[in-house]
Amino acid sequence: MCQRVVNGGHVFSKSKCGLLLPNLLFPFTMTLGLWSSPVPRLLTHKGICLSASVSQRANRPITRTYSSASPASPLSRPYQFHFGASWAAKPPEKSRIHVPFPPDSTVGRWRDKMLGKWKNATSGDAGEDFFFVTEMQNSSGVSFGVADGVGGWVDSGVDPSLFAQTLMYHAHRYSQHGWAGEPEIDPTQEYEERERVEGWELTPYKCLECAYHGVLRERLVNAGSSTACLISLNASSGVLRAANLGDSGFLIIRSSSVIYRQPPQTHFFNCPYQLTKFPPDMVPSSHFADRPNRAAQYETKLRDGDIIIAFTDGLSDNVFTPDIVAICSLVARSGGSEDVQAQMMANRIIEYAQVCMRERKKMTPFSREALREGLYYRGGKIDDVMVVTAIVREAV
Repeated sequence: MCQRVVNGGHVFSKSKCGLLLPNLLFPFTMTLGLWSSPVPRLLTHKGICLSASVSQRANRPITRTYSSASPASPLSRPYQFHFGASWAAKPPEKSRIHVPFPPDSTVGRWRDKMLGKWKNATSGDAGEDFFFVTEMQNSSGVSFGVADGVGGWVDSGVDPSLFAQTLMYHAHRYSQHGWAGEPEIDPTQEYEERERVEGWELTPYKCLECAYHGVLRERLVNAGSSTACLISLNASSGVLRAANLGDSGFLIIRSSSVIYRQPPQTHFFNCPYQLTKFPPDMVPSSHFADRPNRAAQYETKLRDGDIIIAFTDGLSDNVFTPDIVAICSLVARSGGSEDVQAQMMANRIIEYAQVCMRERKKMTPFSREALREGLYYRGGKIDDVMVVTAIVREAV
């Protein structure tokens, strides 16, 4: 995230334009905006599909799939969710503070494990963005999310990635013990056993609230801010629930059309809502220290074939929605299993975002919003970018 607000209520602007890149190249031909000819792949990414059982083979992706007939429980799970994740960090700047969690710390171990599962071959880290994907209690659903650390804290000597990583760590931790809906009773159990149902219903909003308080308690995070988008998918009902704070977000694609896109929450141009932790010696600015209760909440029933894409503003600032839909449609037509398609969608979206953010003349969502504010700005915005994709399948 290139521009954010911290430190005494001042605005820090760090936007920079990159160099013009050649036309976008896919392993297939596509036409998006200015581009129509194929170019070499920018990223390769091993896929992951969440499932009740895990199998790993040499030189192949880790796969996990939620099953409608989980061997661990007789409860109905008619919905399956296939996931992909991809990311790209912006080029490093010598002036930017980067003091990551030690690899032997709790969050550091989790961070490395999460990144290792998805094996980003191009970028060893996700910059100041982060994410999580995890199965919820008793295979009741999946919880996932993205967070974008506020880059303006660099001027205060703070590594912005720490807040985002810690927020996602605690969201992951709470989600593992929460249910996607109301806790279900196993009909095969005796009455006394039914009273001992473990866990509780955890909405994305409640998860965000708990995760934020986890960041406030974390001693290794002295200060920082982050946007956040948390989503849960119910494997029994197919219900999606979401809580979003800031200019990260998500969209739902159904039959090659966007049926919902989360509007960004901003105080003003390029200053999103953000969860914040202030150091003890800094006077908080309430205008830029938003609470979880300001998160926008959303709920809908999903259908077979729906595609959910969660993203940070590195995508939404550089790629128009119709182009995202076009990429997903082309990948879907290319064939392959759902988990392969979900991962390829994430890869292709990231590749295209990288090309757009380096264009100096192309109209982008960011440059369009700048013009609306009376600012002259052409081209993309160099930034970290994170994407998590999910394909929904309903057992017939």
